[in-house]
Amino acid sequence: MTATVYTVEAGDGTAHTLHLLPQKAAFLPQTSTLLIADAHIGKAVSFRALGVPVPAGTTTENLNLISLLVTRHQAQRIIFLGDFLHSAKSHAAATMAAVSTWRELHADLQITLVRGNHDDRAGDPPAHLRIDVVDEPLRLGGLALCHHPQEVAGAYVLAGHIHPCVKISGRGRDRLRLPCFWMGPRAAVLPAFGAFTGMAEVRHSAQDRVFAVAGDAVLEVDASTSSPTRRTSPAPPKSNPK
Repeated sequence: MTATVYTVEAGDGTAHTLHLLPQKAAFLPQTSTLLIADAHIGKAVSFRALGVPVPAGTTTENLNLISLLVTRHQAQRIIFLGDFLHSAKSHAAATMAAVSTWRELHADLQITLVRGNHDDRAGDPPAHLRIDVVDEPLRLGGLALCHHPQEVAGAYVLAGHIHPCVKISGRGRDRLRLPCFWMGPRAAVLPAFGAFTGMAEVRHSAQDRVFAVAGDAVLEVDASTSSPTRRTSPAPPKSNPK
């Protein structure tokens, strides 16, 4: 699996290396921190509680993937960039039991959640999970870790919320939508990590760089092969919550 290394200039003048991972997460090697946006744990059970037939097992799939990333990158900390839980129904006994078992396997791991709009509705994770919960922005040196893309004075923002994807146009009128990392001059948006989440096509400008998740690789997308429209930054106002 091939990650892409990307460097951002933070608000304090320092450079931060980001590993953009094909598992739709990012890793900060300087602080051994794994960044995950929009896990939406319990989304499938929330839908099933409403009578919508959706696949089972997505919580286990998400947690197993997080474990793989923690081990592979020797992460010492995870910061969830909002929407850890999907809804109040995510507190279902089976879902919380799976999360609790996973947490016991990573008892030494420091975990922080930056609250997102779904976390406001779902409520904070149970205290026994030992997840520190904070409001946005969470400052990490010259970085500002948020759920909603926004501008933060004196910081480079890393956020989620949008579930960004890019549309690739090929020969024969082929169209393909791929999750992506949307990197702008002052802010970046990570793809949604959750296995059962939708996507929204980004409208990037010439100042931005877009990296699509294509199977086991993260590849930069040339604007000429996608569908860019004018926008100066991936930091729109807090709107259209998912």
